[in-house]
Amino acid sequence: TIKYAGSDKLFLPTDKLDVISKYIGAHSDDGLVKLSKFGGGEWGRAKAKAKAAVKEMAKELIKLYAERMRRPGFAFPEDDDLQRDFEAAFEYDETDGQLEAIEDIKKDMMSPVPMDRLLCGDVGFGKTEVALRAAYKAILGGKQVAILVPTTILALQHYQTVTSRTRGFSVNVDMVSRFRTPKQQQQTLRRLKRGEVDIIIGTHRLISKDIEFKDLGLLIVDEEQRFGVAQKEKLKQLAGNVDVLTLSATPIPRTLNMAMGGIRDVSVLDEAPGDRLPVQTYVLEHDDTVIFDAMRRELSREGQVLYLYNNIEKIDLVASKIMDALPEARVAVAHGKMEREELEDVWGMLVSGEIDILVCTTIVETGIDLPSANTLIIENADRFGLSQLHQIRGRVGRSARQAYAYFTYRPGKALTEIAEKRLSAIKEYAEFGAGFKIALCDLEIRGAGNLLGAQQHGYIDSVGYDLYVKLLNEAVLEERGEKKPDAKEAHIDLGVSAYIPEKYIPSGSERMEMYKKISLIRTPLDQSDVIDELCDRFGNMPKPVKRLLDVALMRAVAEEGGISRVEMRAGNLAFVIDTPNLSAWSEVFYRHRGLRLAPSGDRVIYRLTSDEPTDIGAQILTDYYKAMCELKKNKEE
Repeated sequence: TIKYAGSDKLFLPTDKLDVISKYIGAHSDDGLVKLSKFGGGEWGRAKAKAKAAVKEMAKELIKLYAERMRRPGFAFPEDDDLQRDFEAAFEYDETDGQLEAIEDIKKDMMSPVPMDRLLCGDVGFGKTEVALRAAYKAILGGKQVAILVPTTILALQHYQTVTSRTRGFSVNVDMVSRFRTPKQQQQTLRRLKRGEVDIIIGTHRLISKDIEFKDLGLLIVDEEQRFGVAQKEKLKQLAGNVDVLTLSATPIPRTLNMAMGGIRDVSVLDEAPGDRLPVQTYVLEHDDTVIFDAMRRELSREGQVLYLYNNIEKIDLVASKIMDALPEARVAVAHGKMEREELEDVWGMLVSGEIDILVCTTIVETGIDLPSANTLIIENADRFGLSQLHQIRGRVGRSARQAYAYFTYRPGKALTEIAEKRLSAIKEYAEFGAGFKIALCDLEIRGAGNLLGAQQHGYIDSVGYDLYVKLLNEAVLEERGEKKPDAKEAHIDLGVSAYIPEKYIPSGSERMEMYKKISLIRTPLDQSDVIDELCDRFGNMPKPVKRLLDVALMRAVAEEGGISRVEMRAGNLAFVIDTPNLSAWSEVFYRHRGLRLAPSGDRVIYRLTSDEPTDIGAQILTDYYKAMCELKKNKEE
């Protein structure tokens, strides 16, 4: 049931659920979305405005892309033995996603067109190793590499990672950040200009006017969305004809990826390294007994604890309280207002294992790698955004050990509905790759805004994320001179009850999710995947669900195969044909003896005996689909 402003309602058949999508926008959680009147012009106007904005944007994107294709870049040489040795020195097994991304990046680098690739991967999915292989390839090609990161701590972390990973491969790595004195920085800049530095790592200090490279060949940008507009403009100037690889943990939803497919090259890492275990996540009222006990357990297995308290004024009090409760633990504090040297010391001690418990602010949010830190405690977790909680949780569980995360809120505090939703989502999405699912809860809109530019936010909010991306997709095709294929609609009218009973799937949101999946069935293989999932999650399917799946498949095949209607009339099953494919039908006639072509030639009729109409209808259309595929294959050969 779809409600409009006022009392108007629209009832939509469940097999047509693919024509609607969930609204994802600024007010998707707070119920403040303004509804339109049924049949009024408001919605049309909002859509028209978004369409115009999207057209402009598609023009801009295609222009940028065309410009990049025209610019001369540097074509790096093929891999040699040194590159192969460097890759063989990686101590873990690569995931398929990593190998695919590395392949794509190398292809880009070996082409004379400057690379502009976005590498998306959830927290801990191995983006750094992929980037380092690209960096080493650039160095072997005689070029310099710049790695640009948003925070000082992340710069230090990357510096340590890169130094240890390239040890033994004669690579000169250096860093510019506030962890370096002005004198050290000046020395680094001179070495950079002379070409004595192969990889330079730094914060936005790297895009200052006084930075000169001898021969920059690759720019790696980590967490691009954390840089401001002005910084991104400088970045563009710095990049010029240089290959650019951007790393992001903000997942790109598949739909947006498709829309931007021809404009920006995207590689996605969606598979966790084999030895990792998902972080066990607990959401609870803050209870000192439970928390201190969790910390003791971590210390007893010689691990480290991250205790996140995001209030600099009171952070020392929290640290003192922990010291009193656990006198044997070595406790330290870290926050953004600390002096450079002090922060660097704390960081060094943490990495070398001289600190057991670090009480800190969100300074640890991005990219930090601490394999021995496997217990995370967040106070007042209800004040954080969902993606932020997921990012911070990614700081633990970065080794083969089981990790634990405790998200606590003040005892007796009545949580807002949004905070409650966030906390239950973070608990539910604890498995690896959850960032991609969390995308649908929270990041989809943010990721879109970041990737598409701030000015697009208003339009995304007015029509919702899904429709916005659909419009963008159409505009990009149009701008390229490709025509969007006309959607054909087939009507299935069999007079049977096809639905998901509440008894079978009691949860309303899960029922909606399955309806949506069923409505997206396009082939017999899709149908069999959905059947497997349903049986796996909810047990054997009742008859109405089986019929619903058959109706969905029939509709999809009919639309593809030039059939406008499938209907039951006086004990006959009739397939009304728009565009006859007689070669495919003759194959189906051979398999189903009860089929005949009506004298008018516009329909195929099957005389039903005791068969269930959806059963036999789905079988006939599955065979028709297979015959069409076979004919297409033969034609291509």
